[in-house]
Amino acid sequence: MKRALVFPGQGSQAVGMGQALATTFAEARDVFEEVDGALSQNLTKLMFEGPADDLKLTENAQPALMAVSMAVIRVLEKQGKFSLPSAAAFVAGHSLGEYSALCAAGAFSLSDTARLLKKRGQAMQQAVPVGVGTMAALIGVTLEDAQKIAADAAQGQVCTAANDNAPGQVVISGHTEAVDRAIAIAAERGFKRSVKLPVSAPFHCSLMQPAADVMARALEEVAIKAPCVPVIANVTASAVSDPAQIKQLLVEQVTGSVRWRESVLKMKELGVEQLVECGTGSVLAGMTRRIDKEVAAISLGTPEEIDAFLKSLT
Repeated sequence: MKRALVFPGQGSQAVGMGQALATTFAEARDVFEEVDGALSQNLTKLMFEGPADDLKLTENAQPALMAVSMAVIRVLEKQGKFSLPSAAAFVAGHSLGEYSALCAAGAFSLSDTARLLKKRGQAMQQAVPVGVGTMAALIGVTLEDAQKIAADAAQGQVCTAANDNAPGQVVISGHTEAVDRAIAIAAERGFKRSVKLPVSAPFHCSLMQPAADVMARALEEVAIKAPCVPVIANVTASAVSDPAQIKQLLVEQVTGSVRWRESVLKMKELGVEQLVECGTGSVLAGMTRRIDKEVAAISLGTPEEIDAFLKSLT
């Protein structure tokens, strides 16, 4: 079976994340210790015990989610003699999950990935003052619907489609007033349900340009190797392996749209039959079922799920 490994983005974090992995597997504990050391922060304690308000801060949630994803990968490698190049054809991740995917594929070291995500989270939070920007999910719309609504709502401000997640779910991002106008316009056009997202900044729109500039400088200082399998990039929904191109796309990703629906369809087009979500939660597996029911999707985040998956490989 041709498979891809996929990695969750912000919003999947929860107090207690990774704790069962750490209790069960020394390899998971080693990952968490290395991340703590790289950040000079007891992130593990925050993941296990909270408080939730601190964990959901962008600068904490991003490296925390990556840490759990990498704990899953290390457990697969050590417990199941799992080899990513032989077990998967591609990797992909939703927003920050793209860094997890690249780390899993050997493009970044674990410590570098943790530091990059800490810096990315801080830069994204600082790019726009709290309250100036926001995000909302438009339910029942196509990407084209959302793009038209956002364009009509902008009125000189920023409002754009930020995440094309799945059929009927497109997230818009921009100035708070413009996003509010978009919600009203969507309702006028028959799309009765829109959900303001509990985020602290308007991710994946041009308001994030200061954060993109920070990441351009940060990525210049980090070694990037060719991944052992291609990554399906968020901003192009196509496969990439060249380190220089990966670096450029990660910078573009900060202000660009996450083309997740197209990424899943691209992987199917390339012959992928199964997506394996590695990390906290099951958001991506759920999206996959909405995008294309012919693509199998499973989530690996607990010792039991990992054990069942490894047994399925034998």
